[in-house]
Amino acid sequence: MKIEDLIGKLEEEFDEVEPGFIKPETKFTDIENWGSMHALIIIALIDMEYEVTLTGQDLKVMKTVQDLFRIINERA
Repeated sequence: MKIEDLIGKLEEEFDEVEPGFIKPETKFTDIENWGSMHALIIIALIDMEYEVTLTGQDLKVMKTVQDLFRIINERA
């Protein structure tokens, strides 16, 4: 998997994000209106697309898209 693929999937899920806004170094808290609903969307997306289960601890430690990508690759 390439990080660009993950970014594309994230941009599809977040309606308020313009294409090209999300980069590997983008912090999730920089996404407009970031909240618990977005976190649930990410959990579901990663489970469905990559068959990787994210934990509450994962959500606490992942700050950027690169962090999420690393977690997926470690468990895939």
